[in-house]
Amino acid sequence: MNAAPVLVSDETVVPPHTAPRSAAPREDEVLDAYSRAVTGAAEKVGPAVVSVEVRHKVERRGRTRELPGKGSGFVFTPDGFVLTNSHVVHDATRIEVAFADGRPVSAELVGDDPDTDLAVIRVPPVSLTVAEFGDSAALRVGQLVVAIGNPLGFQSTVTAGVVSALGRSFRSVGGRLIDDVIQTDAALNPGNSGGPLVDARGRVVGVNTAVILPAQGICFAVGINTAKVVTGQLIRHGKIRRGRIGVAGQNVPLLRLAQRALGIDAKSGVLVTGVEPDSPAARAGVTSGDIIIGFDGQTVSGIDDLHRLLVTDRIGARTTIAVLRNADRLELPIVPEESETRKA
Repeated sequence: MNAAPVLVSDETVVPPHTAPRSAAPREDEVLDAYSRAVTGAAEKVGPAVVSVEVRHKVERRGRTRELPGKGSGFVFTPDGFVLTNSHVVHDATRIEVAFADGRPVSAELVGDDPDTDLAVIRVPPVSLTVAEFGDSAALRVGQLVVAIGNPLGFQSTVTAGVVSALGRSFRSVGGRLIDDVIQTDAALNPGNSGGPLVDARGRVVGVNTAVILPAQGICFAVGINTAKVVTGQLIRHGKIRRGRIGVAGQNVPLLRLAQRALGIDAKSGVLVTGVEPDSPAARAGVTSGDIIIGFDGQTVSGIDDLHRLLVTDRIGARTTIAVLRNADRLELPIVPEESETRKA
């Protein structure tokens, strides 16, 4: 049986063996597309990237000295707000910013959050190019990303790579886990801290924050979705408002018998080793020896889970905390309060 002819247009019919086929792109076409993506992203975001130079007071042998430090940042609002890393500007006595065209300006600290390693500074709003935020939740492993910054003092350096992994957690200097961390192999070096990680469309998807030395090709950026929440609070309050319930605790495994008997999915919880007097936990009836396994209807398998759940919108709001006490599971009403420290 002969194959039917192929209709190409209203007037042309060709035999099956001459029907057009989609040709695979040539290698040079692929490389050209890659180059256009990188150069396009760099041209779009590059003018918004700044070099951040700071001074820190350090006491050594009874003498106070000012030591210099450097990092990167990028403008994200037309009125001069710049996003960078907390470890770049925290406790700085002076902050200066230089744009890609060489313009130097003084900057002031709006607020910083060591627990997410993010900070907002502000520069005069004069002829600013603004970087566009993307969506870090939409990233895929293997996706092209471009890093722009000032590594080792080399201004406006562009490197490219891929998203190596998503959903990483990275422990900050303060001890908390930073969630939604992006792992990339785009080359980062000291001085890149605070610079943008952007996608092929020139949208910022992360804030470059750390490298692992002496490893090569293992670099991290805080997801821009985390930064969206943090920057809003820093601009409004100058700090991040986090909740607390007033307990000290440690992670402990749960017995399988208890898991099955009480229908618990988590394999671990937080053993309460101390309760502050007149704290939310004390008022709720939480006692030493309880094991926290849930908060606000969500599973708590460790202290980091509890920290994540004690966010701003739960401050002053009535909710519940689930604890194991002996062989019983209790749901206790609790109202978290604002934390002035890093404790839960």
